[in-house]
Amino acid sequence: MSVAPGISRHPYFPERGNEGYWVEHYELSLDYRVGANRLRAAAVISAFASRPRSLDTFSLDLSSALRVSGVLVDGEPARFAHRGDKLRVTPARALQEGTLFAVEVRYGGNPRPLPSRWGGLGWEQLTDGVIVASQPTGAPSWFPCNDDPSGKSTYRITVTTGSAYEVVASGRLAGRRRAASTTTWVYEQAEPTATYLASVQVGRYQSVEVQGPVPQRLVFPSRLGARVLTDFGRQEQMIDLFTGMFGPYPFASYTVVVTGDELEIPVEAQAMSIFGSNHVDGRRGEERLVAHELAHQWFGNSLTLENWREIWLHEGFAAYAEWLWSEASGDETADALADRWHRRLAALPQDFLLADPGPRRLFDDRVYKRGALALHALRRALGDEPFFSLLREWTGTYQHGAVTTEKFTRMAARFSATALDGLFSRWLYTERLPPVPAHRTGDGGGPQR
Repeated sequence: MSVAPGISRHPYFPERGNEGYWVEHYELSLDYRVGANRLRAAAVISAFASRPRSLDTFSLDLSSALRVSGVLVDGEPARFAHRGDKLRVTPARALQEGTLFAVEVRYGGNPRPLPSRWGGLGWEQLTDGVIVASQPTGAPSWFPCNDDPSGKSTYRITVTTGSAYEVVASGRLAGRRRAASTTTWVYEQAEPTATYLASVQVGRYQSVEVQGPVPQRLVFPSRLGARVLTDFGRQEQMIDLFTGMFGPYPFASYTVVVTGDELEIPVEAQAMSIFGSNHVDGRRGEERLVAHELAHQWFGNSLTLENWREIWLHEGFAAYAEWLWSEASGDETADALADRWHRRLAALPQDFLLADPGPRRLFDDRVYKRGALALHALRRALGDEPFFSLLREWTGTYQHGAVTTEKFTRMAARFSATALDGLFSRWLYTERLPPVPAHRTGDGGGPQR
Protein backbone atom coordinates (compact mmCIF):
# COMPACT_ATOMS: atom_id res chain seq x y z
CA MET A 1 0.00 0.00 0.00
CA SER A 2 1.44 3.40 -0.91
CA VAL A 3 1.75 6.17 1.64
CA ALA A 4 0.09 9.48 0.91
CA PRO A 5 2.37 12.37 -0.07
CA GLY A 6 3.52 14.32 2.95
CA ILE A 7 3.37 11.28 5.25
CA SER A 8 6.71 9.86 6.43
CA ARG A 9 7.38 6.14 6.62
CA HIS A 10 9.95 6.60 9.41
CA PRO A 11 8.55 5.99 12.90
CA TYR A 12 11.41 7.66 14.81
CA PHE A 13 10.85 11.00 13.07
CA PRO A 14 7.41 10.81 11.44
CA GLU A 15 7.46 14.56 10.79
CA ARG A 16 10.47 14.18 8.46
CA GLY A 17 10.60 12.82 4.93
CA ASN A 18 7.91 12.84 2.27
CA GLU A 19 6.42 10.20 -0.01
CA GLY A 20 5.36 10.48 -3.63
CA TYR A 21 8.70 11.40 -5.19
CA TRP A 22 12.45 10.95 -4.85
CA VAL A 23 15.13 13.57 -5.38
CA GLU A 24 17.89 13.08 -7.94
CA HIS A 25 19.75 16.38 -7.51
CA TYR A 26 19.84 19.53 -5.36
CA GLU A 27 21.26 22.76 -6.76
CA LEU A 28 21.61 25.26 -3.92
CA SER A 29 22.58 28.92 -4.35
CA LEU A 30 23.27 30.64 -1.04
CA ASP A 31 24.12 34.29 -0.46
CA TYR A 32 25.08 34.64 3.20
CA ARG A 33 26.11 37.57 5.39
CA VAL A 34 28.00 36.26 8.40
CA GLY A 35 27.65 39.18 10.82
CA ALA A 36 23.93 39.63 10.21
CA ASN A 37 23.26 35.89 9.90
CA ARG A 38 21.25 36.74 6.81
CA LEU A 39 20.59 34.18 4.09
CA ARG A 40 19.12 34.76 0.62
CA ALA A 41 18.83 31.51 -1.28
CA ALA A 42 17.36 29.53 -4.13
CA ALA A 43 17.07 25.76 -4.41
CA VAL A 44 16.39 23.90 -7.64
CA ILE A 45 15.36 20.33 -6.87
CA SER A 46 15.26 17.71 -9.64
CA ALA A 47 12.96 14.84 -8.67
CA PHE A 48 10.99 11.88 -10.03
CA ALA A 49 7.32 11.40 -9.26
CA SER A 50 6.87 7.91 -7.80
CA ARG A 51 3.26 7.86 -6.68
CA PRO A 52 1.30 5.13 -8.55
CA ARG A 53 -1.31 7.71 -9.51
CA SER A 54 -0.66 11.30 -10.48
CA LEU A 55 1.03 13.54 -7.91
CA ASP A 56 -1.16 16.60 -7.51
CA THR A 57 0.53 17.87 -4.33
CA PHE A 58 3.77 17.15 -2.48
CA SER A 59 5.77 18.38 0.50
CA LEU A 60 9.33 19.45 1.26
CA ASP A 61 10.94 19.80 4.67
CA LEU A 62 11.97 23.40 5.37
CA SER A 63 12.35 25.30 8.63
CA SER A 64 9.59 27.75 9.41
CA ALA A 65 12.31 30.22 10.46
CA LEU A 66 12.94 30.80 6.75
CA ARG A 67 10.47 32.70 4.57
CA VAL A 68 9.53 31.34 1.15
CA SER A 69 8.96 34.04 -1.47
CA GLY A 70 8.07 31.85 -4.44
CA VAL A 71 7.86 28.32 -5.83
CA LEU A 72 8.02 27.19 -9.45
CA VAL A 73 7.37 23.66 -10.73
CA ASP A 74 8.79 23.08 -14.21
CA GLY A 75 9.05 26.84 -14.61
CA GLU A 76 5.41 27.59 -13.75
CA PRO A 77 4.24 29.27 -10.54
CA ALA A 78 2.85 26.82 -8.01
CA ARG A 79 0.63 27.36 -4.99
CA PHE A 80 2.35 26.69 -1.67
CA ALA A 81 1.79 26.77 2.07
CA HIS A 82 4.63 26.85 4.60
CA ARG A 83 3.76 25.82 8.15
CA GLY A 84 5.28 23.61 10.83
CA ASP A 85 8.58 23.08 8.94
CA LYS A 86 6.67 21.70 5.94
CA LEU A 87 6.46 23.38 2.55
CA ARG A 88 3.39 21.99 0.78
CA VAL A 89 3.40 22.56 -2.98
CA THR A 90 0.51 22.25 -5.45
CA PRO A 91 1.79 22.40 -9.05
CA ALA A 92 -0.32 23.89 -11.82
CA ARG A 93 -0.67 20.41 -13.33
CA ALA A 94 -0.52 17.00 -11.64
CA LEU A 95 2.72 15.06 -12.16
CA GLN A 96 2.44 11.58 -13.66
CA GLU A 97 4.34 8.61 -12.22
CA GLY A 98 7.88 8.45 -13.60
CA THR A 99 7.89 12.13 -14.54
CA LEU A 100 11.10 14.04 -13.95
CA PHE A 101 10.22 17.48 -12.62
CA ALA A 102 12.06 20.52 -11.27
CA VAL A 103 11.04 22.55 -8.23
CA GLU A 104 12.55 25.98 -7.67
CA VAL A 105 12.16 27.47 -4.19
CA ARG A 106 13.25 31.02 -3.40
CA TYR A 107 13.65 31.67 0.30
CA GLY A 108 15.64 33.54 2.91
CA GLY A 109 15.84 34.92 6.40
CA ASN A 110 17.88 34.27 9.51
CA PRO A 111 18.66 30.55 9.63
CA ARG A 112 18.81 28.94 13.02
CA PRO A 113 19.24 25.40 14.33
CA LEU A 114 16.15 23.25 14.56
CA PRO A 115 15.35 22.25 18.16
CA SER A 116 15.71 18.63 19.24
CA ARG A 117 16.27 16.59 22.39
CA TRP A 118 20.01 16.74 21.55
CA GLY A 119 20.09 20.52 21.18
CA GLY A 120 20.01 22.60 18.01
CA LEU A 121 20.56 20.81 14.69
CA GLY A 122 21.66 22.17 11.33
CA TRP A 123 22.83 25.66 10.40
CA GLU A 124 24.38 27.37 13.43
CA GLN A 125 26.37 30.54 13.93
CA LEU A 126 29.82 30.30 15.44
CA THR A 127 31.65 33.20 17.04
CA ASP A 128 32.78 34.22 13.56
CA GLY A 129 31.38 31.85 10.98
CA VAL A 130 28.99 28.94 10.48
CA ILE A 131 28.86 25.24 11.19
CA VAL A 132 26.29 22.87 9.71
CA ALA A 133 25.76 19.77 11.86
CA SER A 134 22.50 18.21 10.74
CA GLN A 135 22.43 14.67 12.12
CA PRO A 136 19.76 13.42 12.32
CA THR A 137 17.10 15.93 11.20
CA GLY A 138 18.72 19.35 10.83
CA ALA A 139 19.00 19.62 7.03
CA PRO A 140 15.72 21.61 6.67
CA SER A 141 17.32 24.38 8.76
CA TRP A 142 19.07 25.62 5.60
CA PHE A 143 17.52 24.12 2.46
CA PRO A 144 14.20 22.61 1.31
CA CYS A 145 14.58 18.86 1.02
CA ASN A 146 13.08 15.43 1.35
CA ASP A 147 14.74 14.73 4.70
CA ASP A 148 14.96 10.94 4.48
CA PRO A 149 18.36 9.33 5.24
CA SER A 150 17.81 6.58 2.67
CA GLY A 151 17.06 9.06 -0.12
CA LYS A 152 20.45 10.02 -1.56
CA SER A 153 21.06 12.70 -4.18
CA THR A 154 23.84 14.60 -5.91
CA TYR A 155 24.51 18.26 -5.07
CA ARG A 156 25.84 21.50 -6.46
CA ILE A 157 26.29 24.07 -3.70
CA THR A 158 27.16 27.69 -4.49
CA VAL A 159 27.94 29.98 -1.54
CA THR A 160 28.61 33.71 -1.76
CA THR A 161 29.94 35.41 1.37
CA GLY A 162 32.54 37.91 2.56
CA SER A 163 35.99 37.40 1.06
CA ALA A 164 37.59 37.22 4.49
CA TYR A 165 35.99 33.82 4.95
CA GLU A 166 36.86 30.38 3.67
CA VAL A 167 33.89 28.24 2.61
CA VAL A 168 33.99 24.46 2.70
CA ALA A 169 30.94 22.60 1.39
CA SER A 170 30.10 19.05 0.40
CA GLY A 171 31.92 17.80 -2.66
CA ARG A 172 34.75 18.95 -4.92
CA LEU A 173 35.64 22.62 -5.22
CA ALA A 174 34.61 23.33 -8.82
CA GLY A 175 35.18 27.06 -8.89
CA ARG A 176 35.86 30.22 -6.92
CA ARG A 177 35.48 33.80 -8.08
CA ARG A 178 35.90 37.11 -6.30
CA ALA A 179 33.83 40.23 -6.92
CA ALA A 180 34.41 43.36 -4.85
CA SER A 181 34.13 42.35 -1.18
CA THR A 182 32.58 38.92 -1.69
CA THR A 183 33.75 35.57 -2.99
CA THR A 184 31.58 32.87 -4.56
CA TRP A 185 32.48 29.26 -3.96
CA VAL A 186 31.08 26.38 -6.02
CA TYR A 187 31.17 22.78 -4.81
CA GLU A 188 29.91 19.70 -6.66
CA GLN A 189 29.07 16.44 -4.91
CA ALA A 190 28.86 13.62 -7.46
CA GLU A 191 28.42 10.76 -5.00
CA PRO A 192 24.87 10.16 -3.73
CA THR A 193 24.50 11.95 -0.40
CA ALA A 194 21.86 11.88 2.33
CA THR A 195 20.38 15.27 3.23
CA TYR A 196 21.77 15.25 6.78
CA LEU A 197 25.28 14.67 5.39
CA ALA A 198 25.24 17.74 3.12
CA SER A 199 27.22 20.51 4.76
CA VAL A 200 28.56 24.06 4.60
CA GLN A 201 31.32 25.41 6.87
CA VAL A 202 32.29 29.09 6.93
CA GLY A 203 35.15 30.61 8.90
CA ARG A 204 38.40 32.56 8.87
CA TYR A 205 40.42 29.49 8.01
CA GLN A 206 43.62 28.47 6.33
CA SER A 207 44.04 25.10 4.68
CA VAL A 208 46.78 22.53 4.15
CA GLU A 209 46.69 19.91 1.42
CA VAL A 210 48.05 16.45 2.27
CA GLN A 211 48.84 14.42 -0.83
CA GLY A 212 48.54 10.65 -0.86
CA PRO A 213 46.43 7.84 -2.32
CA VAL A 214 43.48 9.68 -0.75
CA PRO A 215 44.01 13.47 -0.95
CA GLN A 216 43.35 15.14 2.40
CA ARG A 217 42.62 18.74 3.26
CA LEU A 218 42.98 20.20 6.75
CA VAL A 219 41.09 23.46 7.34
CA PHE A 220 41.61 25.38 10.58
CA PRO A 221 42.17 28.79 12.22
CA SER A 222 45.83 29.75 11.90
CA ARG A 223 46.32 29.86 15.67
CA LEU A 224 45.55 26.11 15.87
CA GLY A 225 47.85 25.10 13.03
CA ALA A 226 50.60 23.34 15.02
CA ARG A 227 48.09 21.37 17.09
CA VAL A 228 46.06 20.32 14.06
CA LEU A 229 49.07 19.13 12.08
CA THR A 230 50.19 17.00 15.03
CA ASP A 231 46.79 15.61 16.00
CA PHE A 232 45.86 14.65 12.43
CA GLY A 233 49.39 13.66 11.49
CA ARG A 234 48.62 9.92 11.48
CA GLN A 235 45.40 10.17 9.51
CA GLU A 236 47.07 8.88 6.34
CA GLN A 237 48.10 5.72 8.23
CA MET A 238 44.52 5.37 9.45
CA ILE A 239 43.24 5.59 5.88
CA ASP A 240 45.74 2.93 4.84
CA LEU A 241 44.71 0.66 7.72
CA PHE A 242 40.99 1.10 7.17
CA THR A 243 41.32 0.64 3.42
CA GLY A 244 42.85 -2.75 4.06
CA MET A 245 40.14 -3.68 6.56
CA PHE A 246 37.04 -2.05 5.07
CA GLY A 247 37.79 -1.80 1.36
CA PRO A 248 38.66 1.20 -0.83
CA TYR A 249 38.01 4.67 0.57
CA PRO A 250 34.61 5.52 -0.95
CA PHE A 251 35.15 9.16 -1.95
CA ALA A 252 37.60 11.18 -4.01
CA SER A 253 39.09 13.04 -1.02
CA TYR A 254 38.68 13.74 2.69
CA THR A 255 38.43 17.11 4.41
CA VAL A 256 38.77 17.88 8.11
CA VAL A 257 37.53 21.23 9.43
CA VAL A 258 38.57 22.39 12.90
CA THR A 259 36.49 25.33 14.10
CA GLY A 260 37.74 28.15 16.28
CA ASP A 261 34.90 27.40 18.72
CA GLU A 262 34.58 24.45 21.04
CA LEU A 263 32.11 21.74 20.03
CA GLU A 264 30.49 19.15 22.25
CA ILE A 265 31.32 16.33 19.83
CA PRO A 266 32.87 16.06 16.35
CA VAL A 267 30.45 15.82 13.42
CA GLU A 268 30.67 13.79 10.24
CA ALA A 269 29.48 14.95 6.83
CA GLN A 270 29.98 13.39 3.40
CA ALA A 271 33.76 13.16 2.80
CA MET A 272 34.20 15.68 5.63
CA SER A 273 34.51 15.75 9.42
CA ILE A 274 34.21 18.77 11.70
CA PHE A 275 36.02 19.08 15.04
CA GLY A 276 36.03 21.80 17.68
CA SER A 277 39.08 23.61 18.99
CA ASN A 278 38.73 21.54 22.18
CA HIS A 279 39.41 18.36 20.19
CA VAL A 280 42.99 19.37 19.34
CA ASP A 281 45.68 19.57 22.01
CA GLY A 282 48.88 18.94 20.02
CA ARG A 283 49.38 15.61 21.84
CA ARG A 284 46.92 13.38 19.93
CA GLY A 285 44.80 13.28 23.07
CA GLU A 286 41.59 12.76 21.05
CA GLU A 287 43.00 10.52 18.34
CA ARG A 288 40.27 7.93 18.86
CA LEU A 289 37.80 10.57 17.60
CA VAL A 290 39.94 11.09 14.50
CA ALA A 291 39.63 7.37 13.78
CA HIS A 292 35.92 7.35 14.61
CA GLU A 293 34.99 10.18 12.23
CA LEU A 294 37.17 8.80 9.45
CA ALA A 295 35.49 5.38 9.76
CA HIS A 296 32.12 7.04 9.25
CA GLN A 297 33.08 7.69 5.64
CA TRP A 298 32.55 3.97 5.09
CA PHE A 299 29.94 3.29 7.78
CA GLY A 300 27.33 6.03 7.77
CA ASN A 301 28.25 8.11 4.73
CA SER A 302 28.84 5.61 1.93
CA LEU A 303 26.62 3.00 3.62
CA THR A 304 23.74 4.94 5.15
CA LEU A 305 20.94 3.51 7.25
CA GLU A 306 17.50 3.09 5.71
CA ASN A 307 15.86 3.95 9.03
CA TRP A 308 17.20 5.65 12.13
CA ARG A 309 16.58 2.50 14.19
CA GLU A 310 19.60 1.06 12.33
CA ILE A 311 21.95 3.62 13.94
CA TRP A 312 24.26 0.91 15.31
CA LEU A 313 25.33 0.24 11.70
CA HIS A 314 26.94 3.70 11.83
CA GLU A 315 28.06 4.20 15.40
CA GLY A 316 28.86 0.62 16.40
CA PHE A 317 31.12 0.22 13.36
CA ALA A 318 32.84 3.59 13.89
CA ALA A 319 33.37 2.80 17.59
CA TYR A 320 34.88 -0.56 16.66
CA ALA A 321 37.19 1.22 14.20
CA GLU A 322 38.56 3.15 17.21
CA TRP A 323 39.49 -0.19 18.80
CA LEU A 324 41.04 -1.47 15.57
CA TRP A 325 43.19 1.65 15.27
CA SER A 326 44.21 1.40 18.93
CA GLU A 327 45.28 -2.20 18.38
CA ALA A 328 47.13 -1.53 15.12
CA SER A 329 48.92 1.56 16.48
CA GLY A 330 50.36 -0.30 19.47
CA ASP A 331 47.94 0.94 22.10
CA GLU A 332 45.29 -1.18 23.85
CA THR A 333 44.10 -4.25 21.96
CA ALA A 334 40.53 -4.72 20.82
CA ASP A 335 40.25 -7.60 23.30
CA ALA A 336 41.28 -5.37 26.21
CA LEU A 337 38.93 -2.61 25.16
CA ALA A 338 36.08 -5.09 24.71
CA ASP A 339 36.64 -6.49 28.22
CA ARG A 340 36.72 -3.02 29.75
CA TRP A 341 33.60 -1.77 28.00
CA HIS A 342 31.72 -4.98 28.70
CA ARG A 343 32.30 -4.45 32.42
CA ARG A 344 31.00 -0.88 32.16
CA LEU A 345 27.90 -1.83 30.19
CA ALA A 346 27.15 -4.76 32.49
CA ALA A 347 26.86 -2.29 35.38
CA LEU A 348 24.11 -0.32 33.59
CA PRO A 349 20.38 -1.14 33.54
CA GLN A 350 19.71 -4.06 31.21
CA ASP A 351 16.95 -2.37 29.25
CA PHE A 352 18.57 -1.58 25.91
CA LEU A 353 17.81 -3.04 22.47
CA LEU A 354 20.67 -2.41 20.07
CA ALA A 355 18.74 -3.03 16.84
CA ASP A 356 15.91 -0.68 17.87
CA PRO A 357 17.02 1.67 20.67
CA GLY A 358 14.17 4.14 20.22
CA PRO A 359 14.45 7.82 19.28
CA ARG A 360 15.36 8.97 22.81
CA ARG A 361 18.36 6.65 22.87
CA LEU A 362 19.54 7.24 19.34
CA PHE A 363 22.93 8.49 20.58
CA ASP A 364 23.08 6.54 23.83
CA ASP A 365 26.63 5.39 24.54
CA ARG A 366 25.37 1.81 24.41
CA VAL A 367 24.63 2.22 20.68
CA TYR A 368 28.34 2.87 20.23
CA LYS A 369 29.92 0.47 22.69
CA ARG A 370 27.45 -2.41 22.57
CA GLY A 371 27.56 -2.07 18.79
CA ALA A 372 31.35 -2.39 18.91
CA LEU A 373 31.04 -5.38 21.25
CA ALA A 374 28.59 -7.06 18.88
CA LEU A 375 31.13 -6.71 16.07
CA HIS A 376 33.89 -8.02 18.30
CA ALA A 377 31.71 -11.03 19.15
CA LEU A 378 31.17 -11.61 15.44
CA ARG A 379 34.90 -11.29 14.76
CA ARG A 380 35.63 -13.90 17.42
CA ALA A 381 32.96 -16.21 16.04
CA LEU A 382 34.18 -15.96 12.44
CA GLY A 383 37.92 -15.46 12.86
CA ASP A 384 39.84 -12.50 11.48
CA GLU A 385 40.11 -13.43 7.82
CA PRO A 386 36.37 -14.13 7.29
CA PHE A 387 35.39 -11.15 9.45
CA PHE A 388 37.38 -8.58 7.50
CA SER A 389 36.40 -10.22 4.22
CA LEU A 390 32.79 -9.71 5.30
CA LEU A 391 33.40 -6.02 6.02
CA ARG A 392 35.01 -5.48 2.63
CA GLU A 393 32.14 -7.21 0.84
CA TRP A 394 29.63 -5.25 2.92
CA THR A 395 31.10 -1.87 1.93
CA GLY A 396 31.60 -2.92 -1.68
CA THR A 397 28.14 -4.35 -2.24
CA TYR A 398 26.26 -1.39 -0.76
CA GLN A 399 28.63 1.45 -1.64
CA HIS A 400 26.70 4.76 -1.73
CA GLY A 401 23.53 2.87 -0.86
CA ALA A 402 21.11 2.35 2.02
CA VAL A 403 21.51 -0.55 4.46
CA THR A 404 19.63 -2.40 7.18
CA THR A 405 20.53 -4.74 10.02
CA GLU A 406 18.80 -7.57 8.16
CA LYS A 407 21.00 -7.05 5.11
CA PHE A 408 24.10 -7.22 7.30
CA THR A 409 23.13 -10.34 9.25
CA ARG A 410 22.10 -12.09 6.03
CA MET A 411 25.47 -11.32 4.43
CA ALA A 412 27.39 -12.31 7.57
CA ALA A 413 25.74 -15.75 7.55
CA ARG A 414 27.51 -16.51 4.27
CA PHE A 415 30.90 -16.14 5.99
CA SER A 416 30.21 -18.61 8.80
CA ALA A 417 30.29 -22.40 8.82
CA THR A 418 27.80 -22.39 11.71
CA ALA A 419 24.53 -20.56 12.22
CA LEU A 420 24.82 -17.02 13.60
CA ASP A 421 21.15 -16.63 14.54
CA GLY A 422 21.84 -17.05 18.25
CA LEU A 423 24.70 -14.57 18.28
CA PHE A 424 22.67 -11.88 16.51
CA SER A 425 19.62 -12.57 18.63
CA ARG A 426 21.61 -12.07 21.84
CA TRP A 427 23.49 -8.96 20.76
CA LEU A 428 20.94 -7.16 18.62
CA TYR A 429 17.47 -8.21 19.73
CA THR A 430 17.83 -9.00 23.46
CA GLU A 431 17.92 -6.31 26.12
CA ARG A 432 20.24 -8.12 28.54
CA LEU A 433 23.93 -7.77 27.66
CA PRO A 434 25.36 -11.16 26.61
CA PRO A 435 28.60 -12.46 28.18
CA VAL A 436 31.82 -11.12 26.74
CA PRO A 437 32.58 -13.24 23.68
CA ALA A 438 35.11 -16.02 24.18
CA HIS A 439 38.37 -16.02 22.27
CA ARG A 440 38.28 -18.16 19.15
CA THR A 441 40.70 -21.07 19.41
CA GLY A 442 43.53 -20.64 16.95
CA ASP A 443 42.57 -17.08 16.05
CA GLY A 444 45.54 -15.06 14.87
CA GLY A 445 44.44 -12.23 17.15
CA GLY A 446 45.24 -9.37 14.84
CA PRO A 447 43.38 -7.64 12.02
CA GLN A 448 44.16 -8.92 8.56
CA ARG A 449 45.42 -6.23 6.20
